[in-house]
Amino acid sequence: MERLEELLKRIDKFNKDRDWDQFHSPVNLAKSISIEANELLECYQWNDNANIEDVKEELADVLNYCLQMSLKLNLDPIEIINKKMDKNEKKYPVDKAKGKSDKYNKL
Repeated sequence: MERLEELLKRIDKFNKDRDWDQFHSPVNLAKSISIEANELLECYQWNDNANIEDVKEELADVLNYCLQMSLKLNLDPIEIINKKMDKNEKKYPVDKAKGKSDKYNKL
């Protein structure tokens, strides 16, 4: 938890020091998340053996923008992920979902 708080402060400071916060509206951050997620996918465009360094760079960009969006919307990333996990655990009970990739309404 402490490491996450330090990281959030570092991201916030980085953007404020450069006066970039003005560009980070929720819609712009959502666009950036999508763009960076596609760059992550591009690492696997032609085969399953992506360069791990490229993957780490793109994954870091995705996570960075996601964390920036949580800051912008004043959301606790741990809280919202745990809440979603609670929902997923109910939608995908182990006894029905184990080893299956079906959507919850098809289990």
